[in-house]
Amino acid sequence: MSPEINTETTVDTKKLSKKAYEKELERLQVELVKLQEWIKHKKLKVLVIFEGRDAAGKGGAIKRITQSLSPRICKVVALPAPTEREKTQWYFQRYIQYLPSGGEMVLFDRSWYNRAGVERVMDFCTKSEYKDFLRSCPVFERMLVRSKMIVIKYWFSVSDEEQERRFQGRIHHPTKHWKLSAMDLKSRSKWIEYSKAKDKMFKHTDIKDAPWYVVNGDNKKKARLNVINHLLGLIGYQDLSPEPVELPPRQDDCGYERSPLDHQNFVPEKY
Repeated sequence: MSPEINTETTVDTKKLSKKAYEKELERLQVELVKLQEWIKHKKLKVLVIFEGRDAAGKGGAIKRITQSLSPRICKVVALPAPTEREKTQWYFQRYIQYLPSGGEMVLFDRSWYNRAGVERVMDFCTKSEYKDFLRSCPVFERMLVRSKMIVIKYWFSVSDEEQERRFQGRIHHPTKHWKLSAMDLKSRSKWIEYSKAKDKMFKHTDIKDAPWYVVNGDNKKKARLNVINHLLGLIGYQDLSPEPVELPPRQDDCGYERSPLDHQNFVPEKY
């Protein structure tokens, strides 16, 4: 981080009101725009992986990061279950096409670590495939780092009690039903198995080149601010904000006549 850019928090972290949260979020999002311009200018390749417990807050954090950024530079990848064809490919193959090129930051909402989590716990892969993943994943990520890619990995943790509260909230919320999948429900009965899988995954893939960073997700607002602040601190950037511009005068109409309005289809003004 360049010394002239301040990423120190400006709020009381012990008591985070909605007003304080929104003010700090706005400040951090301004810094994210500066980071975006630096990534574009320096043609950096930034990959950010978001993993963790169901309902731990990954999606909310990703949404706040991308909210003010250009989708041409900052892209989100959230892949569905692999197709029958993809199941026959080299495991990492379907992810490679989504990796960032120069001047891009890609956020993976879950990633190849599905194999070390849900696939392992739910027996969607064989023991041999699982062991091969633990061996090859660190090698694969070191290859990415050697290719000058910045690889950042976040694990969102949430307590059993808080996850239960959020699941119940989704059940009774008409716009959040889709967030509670059948797989989420099955995972409730395998809490310990997921914990063991996560511990083993960390043991094999928490490497110096691409370490894991754990996020306490019990407080959504604090988790979002902490992740953004941490992300900004990992990539040294400078403020490339352009100088204020003046809008040029509008062109004179020069006798232009607008097409009749009754020849156009308008959206009904219901509101």
